[in-house]
Order: sequence, then structure tokens, then C-alpha cells
Amino acid sequence: MVHPFDPLSAAEISLVSKIVKDEYVDQNVILRVVTLSEPAKTGIMPYLEAENASMPLPRPPPRCALVQYYLDSINNFWEAQVGIDAGKILNREHLAGRHSYTDAVEMQRAEVACLADPRIQAELKAMELPEDAVVCVEPWTYAPDGMEDMTKRFVMCYFYMRIGSHLDSNHYAYPLDLCAEMSGDREVLKIIRLPSRDAERADFEAAGKSRKFDRRKIHTTSEYHPDLVGKTRDTTKPYIVRQPEGPSFSTQGNLLTWEKWRLRVGFNYREGLTLHDISYDGRKLFYRLSLSEMFVPYGDGRAPYPRKAAFDLGSDGAGVNANNLQLGCDCLGHIKYFDTYSHTTAGDPIKVPNVVCCHEIDDGILWKHTNYRTGNAVVARARTLVLQTIITVSNYEYIFAFHLNQAGAVSYEVRATGILSTSPIDIGHSVPYGQVVAPGVMAPYHQHLFSLRIDPAIDGFKNSLAVEESNAMPLDDPKVHNPFGVGYTTTQTVSETEGALDLDISKGRVFKILNESVLNPINGLPVGYQLVPHPSQMLLAHPSSFHAKRSEFGAHALWVTRYRDGELYAGGKHTMQSAGGEGISSWIQERKEKAEETGVRNEDIVIWHTFGTTHNPRIEDWPVMPCEKMLVTLKPVNFFGGNPGIDVKGSRQEDNKSVLVEDEACCAVKSVRPNL
Repeated sequence: MVHPFDPLSAAEISLVSKIVKDEYVDQNVILRVVTLSEPAKTGIMPYLEAENASMPLPRPPPRCALVQYYLDSINNFWEAQVGIDAGKILNREHLAGRHSYTDAVEMQRAEVACLADPRIQAELKAMELPEDAVVCVEPWTYAPDGMEDMTKRFVMCYFYMRIGSHLDSNHYAYPLDLCAEMSGDREVLKIIRLPSRDAERADFEAAGKSRKFDRRKIHTTSEYHPDLVGKTRDTTKPYIVRQPEGPSFSTQGNLLTWEKWRLRVGFNYREGLTLHDISYDGRKLFYRLSLSEMFVPYGDGRAPYPRKAAFDLGSDGAGVNANNLQLGCDCLGHIKYFDTYSHTTAGDPIKVPNVVCCHEIDDGILWKHTNYRTGNAVVARARTLVLQTIITVSNYEYIFAFHLNQAGAVSYEVRATGILSTSPIDIGHSVPYGQVVAPGVMAPYHQHLFSLRIDPAIDGFKNSLAVEESNAMPLDDPKVHNPFGVGYTTTQTVSETEGALDLDISKGRVFKILNESVLNPINGLPVGYQLVPHPSQMLLAHPSSFHAKRSEFGAHALWVTRYRDGELYAGGKHTMQSAGGEGISSWIQERKEKAEETGVRNEDIVIWHTFGTTHNPRIEDWPVMPCEKMLVTLKPVNFFGGNPGIDVKGSRQEDNKSVLVEDEACCAVKSVRPNL
């Protein structure tokens, strides 16, 4: 049976594609998006309630698809809701001036067309590149800078080269000072010579002005592929994860149960991995968890580099760029893989395997206590369930993972790795907004800003957001008793209307999602979950910049809004070449101006957490950067009657079968410690 949250099947993709194409029999339909249109929350709630209570299921809400498509050309962009059960288009909208996301096919075609242009060939010839050089073009989406009409689609093509015949040689090690601006239909519009030293201006009329390649930039220290690196270390012994009785989780389609957790795994072209209808020990926690958006603005202010500001979900697609995860590489142990389906521009379904891996890991100690009177210790090791997906967006890899633990907490971990995006720089020069990582190679400063969308259902759908701060008690106030000056208390403020909030470490500020109608029977406080944020610097671009206007969520660490169907993307629904004024801040402002209901206390609310990293590259990030980790946690606060992991079985050597490692040199006397 198909569940309302299940991604579209291959048969459904084929059916929806046929419905749309049959509507335009005399036109060329180019299908860009065919994905599940999730049902309205009010429509699916009775179904979920019955399902979770093991009651007879009511009729599910009508199953629909969201479809985006071109008619004949990229300048005629449309979006439609297609009723799968009804077998027809329910409504459609002409997306005038909007643009679809980019994908690998478009990038490859842009590279071929760019290199085939005679003017480009002339520029490359004038550079007198090494004989064994292979020129590579990396197309980028165009981030608005006020210089072009954004109702037209553009592509920025940056040039690199690799040396030698090995296909995996690192072309980012040789950025060339050539760039091309292309139209969406792959016509070279401008040839640009990039600046190669501080304060130098780009030449936007660079045809016929190419400089010879400086062969002092040729080096051998920027390769990463094992074939090119040489000898690798042999000191790391095999590490094998064994679960002799199999994994502790079970799956039925996209339904996943593990320990006391129950949830549904979703996946779509834009957000990638999503979680739905999440409960613990039969109690509702979250309706939906997802990465809403990510924005990667570069901090090099020289033109045309302000155009490098990627929305890697809205303009590229986390699902579109998901890796095929491999056993023994991306995940270890007993692995359950979830597949998905994509489609061609003709609407033919394509199976995309292994986009999500599910497995368990040992995560250290969950809890422990040693009774000093008896010397007896009880220790419970933490088992964590991991749901992981990995995407590759040109040079970067992002590893996204939800972690569920046995004490009722769910964490979202992001790891950034891959290769730095590089720019040319003259030998002997440096710039204050980037780092030289190899001869003639500059890695510019940039930020990675993520928006985690949290749709709570803490013991029900009427929730509130509270801000709690810890404050030192005054010393001389007669109203309080603090004669030794060591006391402190907490204050709590509940948000009443939609808006933004910031972190404040100096006050120990924490955020709690509460159900004020359900009180903990022990302390009488509202049950809730606490957001443990990842402290991050917010967007550094000036508020007047296109960067800031387009990524409104990047101005503050936390946003709270009243739930509305369809509000899924903090940067706005259409980010490709967006000019701004259509993200989360604009939603809130528009509702205030229209005097719409904006109350968020004891309402169906959504929390949006902005976090990330300000990445000022170091030499150790080259040629491939070690993972940069970011972690956000949602943990119970006054939700249970005590430690929900207290019933986890104590760790025993009989079960774990750990192996004692002795010193290589034999000792005359061995130290023996009592077993715990």
C-alpha cells in the first residue's frame, strides 16, 4: 500500500508525465521536476492519528504530484499540480521570469558548447598552455549582481586545466584567468579575464587579450587520487563492524522502527532526505524534519566573483546531486539502503539507488555511574541510528545525517568536505580575502549557511517557542537571598508572534519547543524539546547586497513562524537567479502588513535554525579538505519522567567481545583491574 508520504514510484512518474504531455500534444514538454506534492497537514492528520493508534485507516488524502516544465523553450516555464488519482492537471501557473534548477546534463552541455566557441579556442591558444594540458570548464549558476536582466537565464563558465592523461587529476589546482558568460541556450555572450591580484579589476571586454600561462605555477603537490598521490600509509588496520544477530532496526517500505523510535523516511529532488511523523515510545515529537536550504556566498568582492553565491538546494538540488552510497565506504556495518526515482526530461523514470543509508553505530557511553562505596560500576553504551545522505555539488561534498539516540534525542549533523573552489593568483601575490594554497592557486573565503526546518508536534500540534536565559542573582538585592554571591536563576520568555531570534552565549540562551497544555506529572512544567544550536557567525555580506536580500534566513540564528502549507524553503521557492525579497523575513513582513494572523503561542508552528561555518581556508584544507563538522541537537526537556535511556542494557564484555591489546614488549608483571 502506498503511504501518503512515500515518494513517487516509477509508475506514478510515468503516469504524471503522460498526463502533462497529453495536455500539450502540439508542444515540446521538457519535464524538469516530477515529485510528490505532500498532502496538506490538516488533510493527513486524521490518517496519521489512526495509523499510529493501529485503528482502521480512513481514506488517505488525494495523491498529487508537483510538476515543473518548459514548453518549447527555457523562457516558457510552468508549474502544475497533477492529481494522480484524478488523472488530470488540477491547476497550473506560468512562472514568468523564473528558472529551473541546474543539473549535470546542463553543466556538461554548457562545457561542450563553451569549449567549442571559436573565440574561446583563440583565447586558449594565446595562453600557450602546457602540451599535455586538458582544459576543463566548470559552469556555475549566476548569482545576481545587478549587471544583467535576471529574467533571462545565464551560466558562468570558469576555466581550469589538468595536466596529464589521468582523468581524476585535480583540475582545481590550475585555475585559469579566463571566464565566459553564457546564455541559457549556450551562447557565449562575454569573455572575461579574471583579476589575478588584489584590487585588480576584471576585464569584461577581454576578447583577444589573453595572457600567456605562467609555467612557474606547474607543481606536483595538489593531487588527491591514490593513483597520483603515491604510497599511502599502511599503519591503519582493518576495522570490521559485526552484528551477529543482525541490526536492531526494521523497515517496511519507508517506515522505519528502531528501539522506541518510529518514523517515515522521505526523499525528494530538492531537499534530499526528509523525516516524517516522528514519534518516540508512542508519543508524537515532530511532524517533519528537513534541510530547508543552504547558501554558499563567496567573500571575494572583485567582479565577477560576487556571482559565486550558490543555493545548493534551491538551484542545484540535494536530491538531484545525491551519491550512490557504497558498502564499506560511505557507511559501515549492517546497512539498509533507500532508493529513489528520478526522471528524464521526457518523463521516463530512472531508478537512483542507495541515496540514503541506514545503520547503527556505537557512540560511546550513554550513561554511567560508579558507586564509590562498593566500587561497582554500571555503564550503558550508546547505540545511535544514523540516516545519512551525501551530495556532490561540483567541488564540494556535503554529508547530511540524522542521528537518533536511545535517550530520545535527535541530532542533525553536517560534514563538509571535497575540494576548495579556487581562483587564479599571480605568483608572489596574496589577497586579504583568500588563502594561497598552491603556486598560483587562491582559495577565497566563503560561508556555508544551512537552514534546518523543524516542524514540531510535541505531544500534539499546538506548540510554543520559549527562550530561556541563565542570570546571576544580584548580591545586594533584599528581595533575593544571595549573601555569598554564587546564586543564579533562569528566566523564560515565550514568543508570541512570528519573528527572528539570535544566540547569546553570555546568557546561556537556549530555545525550548513546548506543549504548554501537557504538564510533566513530576515537576508540573510543560513538556518540551530543547534546541541545542550550532553556534555560527551569520551572513557577513552587507544587508544592501544581493547576497543578503536573497538569503534572508542568514541574518538570524532562529526564526519562528506559524505553519502554512507550502512554506518549506527559507530562501524562497525559486532561488535560481532570484533577486531577493521572497524568503522567510519577507513572508513575516507581508503577513504583518496584511494584518494576517501571526500568533505563534500554542499554535501549529515551525522553527528554522540557521547554522554553518565561516570557512577561511587553511593550507591543510588542500587538496581535499578533512571533514568540517556541524551538529544541531533536539533533546527532551521535562518530556519524560526521568532518563528515557535508563532501561538500556548495561554494557558487558560477554556481548561486546572486546579484545585486550598488550604492549609489544612482554612485561614481567601484568596489571590486573577488576571487571566492571
